[in-house]
Order: sequence, then C-alpha cells, then structure tokens
Amino acid sequence: MKVAILAPVAWRTPPRHYGPWEQVASNIAEGLLKLDVDVSLFATGDSVTGGKLFSVCDKGYEEDRTQDAKVLECMHISNLMETASDFDIIHNNFDFLPLTYSALIKTPVITTIHGFSSPKIIPVYKKYNAVGHYVSISNADRSSELEYLATVYNGLDTRHFEFNNNPEDYLLYFGRIHPDKGTAEAIEIAKKSKRKLIIAGLIQDEAYFKDKIEPQLNSQIEYTGNAEPNRRNELLGKASALLHPISFNEPFGMSVAEAMLCGTPVIAFNKGSMPELIRHEETGFLVNQINEAVEAVENVKYIKRKDCHSWASDMFSAEKMVDDYLKLYHSILAK
Repeated sequence: MKVAILAPVAWRTPPRHYGPWEQVASNIAEGLLKLDVDVSLFATGDSVTGGKLFSVCDKGYEEDRTQDAKVLECMHISNLMETASDFDIIHNNFDFLPLTYSALIKTPVITTIHGFSSPKIIPVYKKYNAVGHYVSISNADRSSELEYLATVYNGLDTRHFEFNNNPEDYLLYFGRIHPDKGTAEAIEIAKKSKRKLIIAGLIQDEAYFKDKIEPQLNSQIEYTGNAEPNRRNELLGKASALLHPISFNEPFGMSVAEAMLCGTPVIAFNKGSMPELIRHEETGFLVNQINEAVEAVENVKYIKRKDCHSWASDMFSAEKMVDDYLKLYHSILAK
C-alpha cells in the first residue's frame, strides 16, 4: 500500500515546539513506516521522516514570515494532488482546502478533521460528504451536517513521555497563550490555591499576554517560554497537576494526554472533548468554574498517577492511532 500523508506547512513536521497537526501527521507517517507501509510525507523541506519527503518550501510560513501562507498552501497541496495517481490513498491532515481536489482525482482521500476554525468552513466539508471519508478526533467535535467514517483519537509516541510518580509542588499551564486556553484563569486558580504556577507555551495573542498575563508574573507565577520536547517532558512529569481551564469546546487537547502519560492528573473545565480524555476523579477532575478547580487542586493527592499513565497509554498511543487508521484505509480501499 502506498500512502501519502499531507501535513500542514505552518511548522516543521514534527514540530520543534508548537504544531499539533504537524505532530499528529508525523506520528501517523512514522507509525505506518514501522508497519512496512510505503509512506510519502508532504510537508516542509526541513521535516524529518523515515519515508519519502516531498516539499515546496524549506521552512514553514510561521518560521519564515517572508512567505505568503496562502500561496505556499496552494503550491503545497497541488504538489501532492498532481501526483495523486501514484498513491493508493491520501491522508489529509490539512483541513478543508485539499477537499476541492477530491472529486477530480481517483485516489481516495481520508480527512482527519482536527477542528473547525469557524462554522463558515463546514459547507466545504458538506459538499464533499460523499467522497470525503471524514474522521473526527473526538466524538464531541462533530458537525451534524457531516458524515463520519469514525472517531480516531490523536496518538502520541509514548516513548517521549517519562512516567514520574514523585512530582514537585507546582501546577503547570502548558499550551498556547490565548484567552481560549484559559491562561489567566490558570493564574487565578493558582493564586487562590496558594500554589506555584509554571506557564509554558507559545504566545499566540500578544495583547492578551501583555494585558492579562505579564503583569501577574512573579516568583509564584512563572512564564518559561515555549518548551523543547525534553523540557516539555520534565515540566509535565514534575507537575502535581496540569491546569486546563479552557473557554471553548476543544476538539482534543494534546497537552492533556501528554500530561497523563507522565502520570500527571489534569484539572480541566468540562468542555468539548474533555470528558472523553479525562476520567473524572480517576485521572483528573472535570470542573465548571474556578472555585471548583481550586477544590480539585486540594484533591489531586488522591489521584493515583499510575492510573493516569495507564489510561493515556491505552487510549492515546501512536500505535493505537495508526492501527485504527490502517483499518480505515483497508475498509476504504475494499469499497
């Protein structure tokens, strides 16, 4: 079987720091290679893969801002679609734009919908319902207007996350700095809990950071910048809990699964996919407001960190994800 994996071109695949879609695309590609599948990865030129790499740019447009994102995206997608007949199946991890080619080629396209940036993009997905082969990354993140083949949870390379049963006495916020992700709420939870908070992640909203986050930084509330993979593992593993007070219906939440792989329980606002990722009072706590989160901080000591690790390893491993996708590829090709 010859499979083409289409990754985004915002960041390198896999990403150096931030880039969840790129990370999933990489995990799929490298996981398939372990199963002796012939894999071609369409990504940025500096991407790392054991398969064949095809690119139209040296770096992603977020790392080289001299490039026009839309122009680069069009060149990148067409680079694959013009050679579509070379592959048995195309796995699209690039949102809705590649779908516009799907009725023009004979190679089936399976699309992982990593989330909806806006309801306005749904008509594109809806137009290609009959040929789209859509996969959701959680049952919560589905549109009633679309037809889905399956739900496949994002899978992580569990070797990159070390279990730690002896955490330090700090809380962690790990993710992009943006109102949607609840950075300011995490600070409020930490202050009310009288606990140290370490904040790590990409500053996606500069004004929000300058206005709501930076003025509160001190010896108790520390911002460490974006975290390299080794630093990520250390921060997640040593935290007593991950705070995830999101204000939107998050489709998945990579840091939630990553934390639990390290044995770290998660305190999250009960929105979107969180009830699918977290087993309430077993691997963390699902709460609805800040005061409930503060109470959960006090109860984290009752969570068995080994249970967090076991749950995440069973549900969110790259091996499970790749196996699920390979079964879908075969079912599509059988038709």
